[in-house]
Amino acid sequence: MQIPENLRYTKDHEWVKVVDDLVLVGITNFAQKELGDIVYVEIETEGETLDEGDVFGTIEAVKAVSDLFMPVSGEVVAINEALEDAPELVNQDPYGKGWMVKIKPADITALNHLLDATTYAELIGA
Repeated sequence: MQIPENLRYTKDHEWVKVVDDLVLVGITNFAQKELGDIVYVEIETEGETLDEGDVFGTIEAVKAVSDLFMPVSGEVVAINEALEDAPELVNQDPYGKGWMVKIKPADITALNHLLDATTYAELIGA
């Protein structure tokens, strides 16, 4: 199971990567495998300020539809528009081209409560 050490994770199976003063967010390899073939990603929250735990979008797979949750409070400053035409990028490259949103966090130190790779691996039984 692919769990990059340089990322932080949520219990909702999202990954978080700090890039300069922004936070890049996507779903984990575990999550995309559980969902199966991703057929649609809907994110209409660009420009909105949301609280940690709020839904910022949905992801639809052949098996199910799942909400996407904010890992930290902040403003959604960009969405991955490539997913509109190629949602399968989430399956093919969940930690790269399959990213979902960029967030300007209200407080970068809020990331400290997220899981590290070892703790996330324990959560999913890897």
